[in-house]
Amino acid sequence: MIFDVFNQEIKEFTNQVSLFIKREDLIHPFISGNKYRKLKYNLIQAQEEGHKTLLTFGGAFSNHIAAVAFAGKEYGFKTIGVIRGEELSSKVIDNSTLSFAHENGMEFYFETRENYRKKDSEEYLKNLKLLFGNFYMVPEGGTNTLAIQGCEEILTKEDNRFDYICCSVGTGGTISGLINTSSKHQKIIGFPAISGGFLKNDIRKFVTKENWDLIETYTFGGYAKTSNELIAFINSFYYDTKIPLDPVYTGKMMFGINDLIKKNYFPKGSKILAIHTGGLQGIKGMNAKLENKKLQKIEFNV
Repeated sequence: MIFDVFNQEIKEFTNQVSLFIKREDLIHPFISGNKYRKLKYNLIQAQEEGHKTLLTFGGAFSNHIAAVAFAGKEYGFKTIGVIRGEELSSKVIDNSTLSFAHENGMEFYFETRENYRKKDSEEYLKNLKLLFGNFYMVPEGGTNTLAIQGCEEILTKEDNRFDYICCSVGTGGTISGLINTSSKHQKIIGFPAISGGFLKNDIRKFVTKENWDLIETYTFGGYAKTSNELIAFINSFYYDTKIPLDPVYTGKMMFGINDLIKKNYFPKGSKILAIHTGGLQGIKGMNAKLENKKLQKIEFNV
């Protein structure tokens, strides 16, 4: 079942900068946001090639792992998840993401962190085929040429009215699709969940336009790292707008946009469109971590 996606106005600020958010998180209840976009053409390709099994990679709270598991169940594929961290093999029940994937039929192969770093090598993939037989491989995070083709469908003709398009960045697939379909007058701004110049190089493999940039000021220490300031912002944003954000991707993006508006980064009269890429399933797992550390938690349920 596909839900309607719409652009929701957040507010107009004192410098006449207006902010809207595209609710890609409403595309599908379980394969939401950019995960639906990235999987769309990969699933079609897998079906056309006659594959019965999808294999992919991810960590303990991976949105991608959860989405592939549900998509496999929905479209008739067996799914295998190569999971980073062999210690997680005994913690599936206690992990909201892995338990969801397991309930939807995913088989797990838990890998050491050292071996996991070899996952893109020809030898490693050969060994996986010896273990599991023939499969269609979807890369970690879902980013490949077909994924970008799906992300190129996020922007519509109606979105030409916006001057800035903002999105969170994990592996670079979503922002690549946005860049490819953006108009000449638009600037695409990515807010990475992790620092590292490698992201720009990865994105350049898929784009030719130069109307984009990454702002790495709002990573909050790196992937899956948070702070009380970020959690407080996410809670406040929800109470003001009723739009849930996740602490790994969209929360950091919206925090960054809000801060840049306050600092007059955007020219007077700018119209900004922020892409809500989903990822809300990870909130339950993050809250468990925050509770263990006796830190402030996200105060809404999704």
